[in-house]
Amino acid sequence: MTWVAAVARLRERREPGVLVTVATVRGHAPRRAGAKLLVGRTETWGSIGGGNIEAVAIERARELNGVARPEPELMDFALNDKVTGPHGVQCCGGAVTVLLEPLPVVEAVAVFGVGHVGLELARVLARHHLDLHLVDSRPDMLTDERLGVLADAVAQIHVHHTPLLPEEVLGELPPGTHVLIMTHDHAEDAALCDAALRTDGLGSIGLIGSAAKWARFRRRLATEGGHDSAAIDRIKTPIGIPGITGKEPATIALSVAADLLRTFESARS
Repeated sequence: MTWVAAVARLRERREPGVLVTVATVRGHAPRRAGAKLLVGRTETWGSIGGGNIEAVAIERARELNGVARPEPELMDFALNDKVTGPHGVQCCGGAVTVLLEPLPVVEAVAVFGVGHVGLELARVLARHHLDLHLVDSRPDMLTDERLGVLADAVAQIHVHHTPLLPEEVLGELPPGTHVLIMTHDHAEDAALCDAALRTDGLGSIGLIGSAAKWARFRRRLATEGGHDSAAIDRIKTPIGIPGITGKEPATIALSVAADLLRTFESARS
């Protein structure tokens, strides 16, 4: 498997990795500049030449895989018989600099309801490195023609058409997925709020709507759903940046996206 395909596999698994590249070569070395090795939690793909260089790089890459916010770094290796590495001597006679680039697991977001606001929100979020799940019970909201505006997305787009029970998608989402509930139907929104509180491992939960809508939902979640106040308080509503009061779909979408990005930053700090 090529390192490019392996990166895609790690992304699909939502597993962190480190891409190791031979950045510079002076004199003789096992591989030329540009050789690559991808290091996952338990697997590797490709090679930067084997021996001490590769073993040390793999060890350091695995350490970086366990760091919350890893940064790229360089490692220098002298390849001569006067330098003994932890995994032996390499006597090629040259020197190598290796670049380690962490590939962290990207955030995942699920937008339930791809109407006017949902589509505008998807357009904003699609410009970021995300796994973006778009869920709607209406097939006409998820046509290729309508979602064509996302064709050049940076995000990986996952489309879910769920005509009967959109809340079933919650159990299929990756751990830590941030959920935004903004469907066309208040009954659907209410069912999603209840199901989200019953789904383990989700990230933040946001609900679009008025104070009156939330007051009704809160009562139902407590009386019919049996959720306590601490659980219900996990749902953030209204969503978006306070003080941005415009009602246009694009304005709401920008506000919600900015608030969500702020949530990402808070979780990383």
